[in-house]
Amino acid sequence: MASHRRPKQPSRARVTVLTTAAAAAVAISAQAANAAPSEKPSKDEVKTKVDKLYEQAEQATEKYNGAKEKQEKLQKEISTIQDDVARGQEELNELRDSIGLAAAAQYRSGTIDSSLQLFLSSNPDDYLDKASAADQLSAQQVEALKKIQEKQRELAQERAEASDKLKDLAATRTELGKKKKEVQSKLAEAQKLLNSLTAAEKAAIAAEDARASRSASSRVDLGNSTPASSRAAAAFSAAQSKIGSPYVYGASGPSSFDCSGLTSWAYAQAGVSIPRTSQAQANAGTRIYSQSALQVGDLVIFYGDLHHVGFYAGNGQVLHAPRTGTVVRYESINNMPFQFGVRI
Repeated sequence: MASHRRPKQPSRARVTVLTTAAAAAVAISAQAANAAPSEKPSKDEVKTKVDKLYEQAEQATEKYNGAKEKQEKLQKEISTIQDDVARGQEELNELRDSIGLAAAAQYRSGTIDSSLQLFLSSNPDDYLDKASAADQLSAQQVEALKKIQEKQRELAQERAEASDKLKDLAATRTELGKKKKEVQSKLAEAQKLLNSLTAAEKAAIAAEDARASRSASSRVDLGNSTPASSRAAAAFSAAQSKIGSPYVYGASGPSSFDCSGLTSWAYAQAGVSIPRTSQAQANAGTRIYSQSALQVGDLVIFYGDLHHVGFYAGNGQVLHAPRTGTVVRYESINNMPFQFGVRI
């Protein structure tokens, strides 16, 4: 006889749990569907973030430039010290040879004294400190030994200085590598953001930058501002000749520049040597805190940490290398937070 028992029904609690879970899944799916479009930043949001990353990259660039400048300075100093040590060693060898020749002559004549014999096989410092030893040497020999002592001390100091500078150079190279990675990291992050845009959005941003560069490279009313000096005028003219040259971090001409690379290169063309970084250039002359007092060729320093510099061009304009992705161009002085001018 067939069984007519009803199949076991799920408990009310189990039904409630399953229903709640299903409802939650539907809600989460709906939320995800609704949130997905808003997760992707707009073109303008991406551009704002990219501009900020470029600014951070420029901050790191100026620190990179400072480390690079220090490295080059240390390398020159170490090279000079090493040359001095080499020359000093030659002089020391000549002094020792002269004492040796004198001793050989005394030896042949049978008159060599014990102190000189000791010197020839050891260091003279121990003997000159003893009056008894000095009494046995001629005045000429004493003078020669004193010169040898002085040269030995001098060489020891120079070698110690070179050793310290070599340690400093190693630390500077490490810092240089870190700053380079920091710049590259910021630029890569900016590029990743740009790559998230559609082809049309990227083209729109590129076109906007191109228009800004074109409009800022020609037909700019610079007014009738007077140059700060003949050399400032020459430096500004050199910078003008580079309008349209690309911004490249760490570059100081002649075909590409970063901000302080442009200003230092341009002043060099005018026969004036100024520091390499914007922070150091901020201290390279007389500071001018009033925009109305600026003259053509004055340096203009921007941002609280002084990480950007350009030339005052007249009529409220600056000529500078703005950032990655742009070229040397004119812009309004009000586009960035002005700190002060510097008259070289």
